[in-house]
Amino acid sequence: MNRVEGRVKVTGLATYAAEYPAEGVTYAYPVQSRIAKGRIKRIDGGEALAMPGVLAVLSSEDPPRLGEEAQGDLALFQSRDVAYRGQIVAAAVADTYENARAAADAIVVEYEQDLHDVTLRADHPNLYQPETVNPGYPCDTVKGDVEAGLDAAETGIDVTYTTPVQHNNPMEPHAALALWDTEDRLLVYDTAQGASASRDLIAKTLGLPREEVRVVSRHVGGGFGSKGTTRPQAVLAALAARAVGRPVKAVLTRQQMFDVTGYRTPTIQRLRLGADAEGRLTALEHVAYEQSSTLVEFAEQTATPSRVMYATPALRTAHRLVRLDVATPSWMRAPGECPGMYALESAMDELAYAAGIDPIELRVINDPEVEPESGLPFSSRNLVACLREGARRFHWDRRDPEPARLRDGEWLIGTGVAASTYPSRRRPSKAVVTMREGDFLVQIAAADIGTGARTALTRIAAEALGVAPDRVHVELGDSDLPDAPLAGGSMGTASWGSAVVRACEGLKVNGTVGRADTTEEVKRDAELARHAFGAQFAEVRVNSVTGELRVSRLLGVFAAGHIVDARLARSQFIGGMTMGMGMALMEETFTDEEFGGFLRRDLAQYHVPACADVTDIEAVWLDEEDGELNPMGSKGIGEIGIVGTAAAIGNAVYHATGHRVRDLPITPPKIIDLMF
Repeated sequence: MNRVEGRVKVTGLATYAAEYPAEGVTYAYPVQSRIAKGRIKRIDGGEALAMPGVLAVLSSEDPPRLGEEAQGDLALFQSRDVAYRGQIVAAAVADTYENARAAADAIVVEYEQDLHDVTLRADHPNLYQPETVNPGYPCDTVKGDVEAGLDAAETGIDVTYTTPVQHNNPMEPHAALALWDTEDRLLVYDTAQGASASRDLIAKTLGLPREEVRVVSRHVGGGFGSKGTTRPQAVLAALAARAVGRPVKAVLTRQQMFDVTGYRTPTIQRLRLGADAEGRLTALEHVAYEQSSTLVEFAEQTATPSRVMYATPALRTAHRLVRLDVATPSWMRAPGECPGMYALESAMDELAYAAGIDPIELRVINDPEVEPESGLPFSSRNLVACLREGARRFHWDRRDPEPARLRDGEWLIGTGVAASTYPSRRRPSKAVVTMREGDFLVQIAAADIGTGARTALTRIAAEALGVAPDRVHVELGDSDLPDAPLAGGSMGTASWGSAVVRACEGLKVNGTVGRADTTEEVKRDAELARHAFGAQFAEVRVNSVTGELRVSRLLGVFAAGHIVDARLARSQFIGGMTMGMGMALMEETFTDEEFGGFLRRDLAQYHVPACADVTDIEAVWLDEEDGELNPMGSKGIGEIGIVGTAAAIGNAVYHATGHRVRDLPITPPKIIDLMF
């Protein structure tokens, strides 16, 4: 199918959060802290209030009323404490964006500054063990005797990998328009990956009943996790609208987005692997060190992929967290699995070379029959089939296994492989399907963040009803519609689609209306290990003089259940793989150790890949049937594409050069330092 919303997007008719019209609209512009830790002594908004068009100054000098459960960055102006550089400490509201920005510059903020600590390190004295890691996994797990397994190994490795701070950079900035209607009900047009969840969090933050808040997010220009939870601009717009009695828009600049909309935590990961003479793992240990803020604990599930991937009699995974004077990290596409699988799959490649075994064969040898950590049976697991199909398509059999052997003039050429995985979840959802004049209206508070949710749900409903897709119309992106979980965790289509199918089934029984709530159905799901799997292959060219690195081929082969729509799927897989290439080669946000905050704060300095950065990229999938998942038999595909890509590229760099870069991103200076 072509995208249902394609025409309105290419003609500019799709309305995003900052574009909704509102009579008498005003603008809020935030003031950010210039220190990393300390306390606000005084805020003087007098000069700002005297400027043309200025309506209000919001700050902790006169804290606006919030609910008792408001916390973190959403508890705007409730405290005089500063937790990180870039934190919102005040805001100006004016009749135009330009007047609001000028007024914000005129607000005087005086601080009492304290010494700050913004550096993650594996020997930090304040590291601790959190109770759980996102979204509720045990922090540490252990099975068998790891030390004995390592001692008994024929081949062993002990390696450490690091990943830097990385930032979500959706095309649409974080924005909100808030207005209070005549019945004193709050309406927020927000850039949200889930209207239902955003409504609930805004209501809790403001101390309102959820019925008094409505969130509309009909079109969202990308999120990658950064719009998965409500961000400060939505609360700022609501508070400002209440203060001035007029609609207020709050649109963050790209630089402000780097400060207050989340990021992927940096990680330090130590892996110890041992294998016997045949290459079978005797032990695997994966320990991850990561950071959070002093405001809110966020512990990424970095080591959890090692609980899923390979058979071993001894397995230990652990996470250690330190609370620093930094902004709170959050979800970024494939949180946990993305950095965790980079380290694990790089370590597996190192073990393969150390043991003299082909990297694909090492993975095949250690493919488990049940989930290694839990012992649960897999609903389906076709990793080996992905590896075999990828090897065939990539002509892996023609590869010289020895590193640094293939040259083209100054260019060294290498190939690498890595596995991918991501959980296949679903959450309870509601939907209503109504027959109207021979057509069908599907209503659900799902979100389309650019992934094609409208199109996928149209197709799912049409197939369930047995009608042509042009007779189905999907309405989503509004919290007044039946509740639905957010677009994230690769569970959107599975969750929403389940409710839509059940509602369609109900309509066929009842005649004109079908309603569904899958809460009980999801509770009855059998206890199984549900995961999508894939194999990533990369070919790189490394200039032996300059260290310049080019990716000439990327191939992803995936086993992700039933593919709802081939065109949407290929787009998602390739998008994830491209983002994984960015992770491997260029994406990095530097932390300013002297002043706090981030040094790279726009797209001139934070580089993301473009079309020219990879010559040949392709994604394919296996025909996988899995009846244990949901009515469609589908697995999430939005995130598995990024998982494993960075490791495949890193492994290819080693094969090309004979040198291992263990600190992302892999840049020319790092390559040159190793080669000379």
